[in-house]
This record gives sequence, C-alpha cells and structure tokens, in this order.
Amino acid sequence: MAHEIIVIGGGFAGTEAAWAAAERGSRVTLYEMRPTRATPVHQTGDLAELVCSNSFKSNLLTNASGVLKEEMRRLGSIILPIAEKHRVPAGEALAVDREPFAREVTATLEAHPNITIVREEITELPATRPLIIATGPLTSDALASHIATLTGDESLSFYDAVAPTVTFDSLDMSKIFRASRRGKGDPSMKPIEETADAPDTMMGCAAPPEASADYLNCPFEKDEYMAFWQAITEAELAPLHDFEAGDDAKKTVFFEMCVPVEELARRGAKTLAYGAMKPIGLSDPRTGRRPYAVVQLRQENKEGTLWGLVGFQTRMKWGDQRRVLRMIPGLENAEFVRYGVMHRNTYINAPRLLDLSCQLREHPGIYLAGQITGVEGYLESAAIGMIAGLNAHRSQYGVCPAVPPRETVLGSLCHYLVESDAKHFSPMNSNWGVVPELPAPVIRDKREKARLKGVRALAAFDGWLRTLEM
Repeated sequence: MAHEIIVIGGGFAGTEAAWAAAERGSRVTLYEMRPTRATPVHQTGDLAELVCSNSFKSNLLTNASGVLKEEMRRLGSIILPIAEKHRVPAGEALAVDREPFAREVTATLEAHPNITIVREEITELPATRPLIIATGPLTSDALASHIATLTGDESLSFYDAVAPTVTFDSLDMSKIFRASRRGKGDPSMKPIEETADAPDTMMGCAAPPEASADYLNCPFEKDEYMAFWQAITEAELAPLHDFEAGDDAKKTVFFEMCVPVEELARRGAKTLAYGAMKPIGLSDPRTGRRPYAVVQLRQENKEGTLWGLVGFQTRMKWGDQRRVLRMIPGLENAEFVRYGVMHRNTYINAPRLLDLSCQLREHPGIYLAGQITGVEGYLESAAIGMIAGLNAHRSQYGVCPAVPPRETVLGSLCHYLVESDAKHFSPMNSNWGVVPELPAPVIRDKREKARLKGVRALAAFDGWLRTLEM
C-alpha cells in the first residue's frame, strides 16, 4: 500500500516535490491556500504561477543554470517539459508564456492518480510524516510563526522586487532596435514575424528577423540617461505591506540579483549604466555606434504582445512608475499591464537546521523545499523540491537519503545550504562558484572551464542516478 506524504505549498518547489514522490509510488496530498486566500503578488490560483520574471535563465551547458536544468530533466522534472512547450524567444535563456504554463502544470498534477490537491490554508503543521514545507517567499504569518516555534530559530527575510510589463503595441519602434548582446541568441527560437499586419512603426525599423534579435533595446544619449537616473532617485516609493514591515522594516535586506532599480540608482550616477543598463555588446543600427546606456525588453508571451523591462525590479509608486519609465526612449506612451511590486521573501538559517536531504535535523520526517531553504530562483527552488520529494518518499521505505554528488550543480546547492557559515548565510542561485574546482592543471579559459565543469557535473549526475534503488 502506498504511503502518504503531505506537501504544503503549490509553487515550484511544492509541485516538483509532490511530483517526485507521486511518480515513485507515494500518495501525496498537496495543500495550496490560493485562491481561498490571496497573496499580494499572485494573480491566479494556478500552481507554479510565476510572479517575477518569466525567465528561467540560461539553457547553455556552459552555464550552471543550464546544467541544473539538464540535471532536473534527467531526474524527472515536471516543470521543464511543460516550460519547453510554452517557451517564448529569450536568447539563450528559457522563458515561458506564464499563464498557459501555470495552467498546464496545474492540470497535470490534478490528473495524477497519486496526487490530491486541497485548496486550504494550513496554519499549523499536521502530525502526518513525512511532511514537506514548500510555502515559499510568502509563507503566511500564522504558518511562519509556527515554523519559527518548531525550529527555535527566527526566520530571516529579504525582499524581491518585480519588474513592470508593457504592451508591444504601445511602444515607439522608431526609437527601439532589436538585438541581443554581442549577437547572442537561440537559433531554435524565432523572433516575432514582421508581417503586413505589424505596426507601421515596426516595419523597416526593427533589426532583421534573425536568431540574435530576441530583445528590444531602448537607447539613451548621456543627457537622457542622466535625467532618467535623477528621476529614479527622486521617485516616491510604495510603503511596505503590513505583513512585510514589522519591527525590522528599517533592516530591509535585498538579494543582490533582485535589488530594486531605485536602490541601485542611489548607489551612484553610473551604477545603472554599468549594470542593468550597460550597453556593452550592442550597436544601434540607426547611428552605427554604441548607446551611452540601454534598457532591454524581453518577450513575455508567445504572441509577443507583452514585454518585460529587464533588470527593472522596482517598488516605485505606480504613478511614478508611469512617469519615470515613460522617460525611456520608445516608452513615452507605454501601456503598463503589470507594475513593479516588492514583496517579502522568508527563509530559514539552513546551515543550522537542515541536513543534506533537506530534512530538519531536530525533527525527522519534516522536510523543507524551495526558497524557504535559502536558494534563490524558480528552478533552484524547484530542484530543491525534487530532492525533498525524493527523500520523503525514500524515508517511508527505510532507504537511505539520496543527494547528488558535490560535483553536480544540484548537489552543490544542497551542500551550500548545509555547509555555509550560519552567521553570514544568505540566499544563493546556481552558479559555478558553488561547484568544486576542476583538478589540476588550472584552466585559464573561462568558457572551457565552464564547459568541463558541465561535462563533469552531468557525468557525475548520471552515475548517481544509476545508484538510486527507487
């Protein structure tokens, strides 16, 4: 008879955890509070809803994120095959049309014979074991308080900021050009076709429809950039929600890869020009030279009707977002279908509390998955969910925990959570820095070094897969 596992949370980690256990024969009850109880950033009740960027980052096997995806595919991910079906052009990255993607993930889990989905908020941890907590960055106050009592360790928090989305038809394509940095693109993806039905401003102004033209680029002259920078620094910010402020509102900590644009702007006049707005690798075909700065837009859906501002996470008040972001060349009349918002992300001190199988050391049978463990990113959260689901399933049969080798990207993330300095623990994305170095001799070429790390990671991962009994 199949055993039961309870999963709390229907985000990326929860869906992968439930799928990993159910596919191996466990019965799973998945609790998701939406739509019974809404959150400040979710818009639907679908599982695995994307609330920030629609990009899962690079697919290249010279990139740690790309290798992590391949490891997840080989372990049996539910997210990645569905993401491929709803893919939109994004250069070398894997980006999805967010709404149909989440709908299909939901329908696929609902159809699994071993999974029962309950739309109900959990405020106290059930007695059933194994139990997987995958409540993500917006863990409800009641449950977060219960978890803190259980662990005896206060949760830490930082803040993620979401970038705005605009409509293509509202853009002035006479000022915008298509290109990816240094001509990089994904040959398997095709940009939006330029047809007779396309807006007149687009015809004859966009770059040729080639693989390297996945992004829209809004170029700035120096005086335009300086005025834009000044406006950002003077914009009024939205206050934190009550659930986010609390006693530590003055101690807000930002994850460096999701720092709001206004926070970056305050670090100096050139911070954006050397960061999110860097023009390196881009040449405006109308002037034949590199702009002083550039804002890139990334396609958000397959139809190409929605575009997101890359690197422009913000918590400016919506009125100021309209005013300031319409200073971007080509966005003077932009229609914003999604404004930037800022939300809390809560995570535990994993080095003090977790073992490599994602189980609480002091509470056997309770596993944590996703961003609450201290990983950052959609796919990183989903990957940790797979490890939690796999090991929750194995624990019921007395089989020892299974963790990928240290040489793999997923294994390195698990080790990062457990082996980091607990006094200075902070969230981490997949990157080659957490993966062990290659043996001597030292390889100076960064691309070749990354390639060899990827080859080694996948070979080690395949070897590990062959050792799994179940």
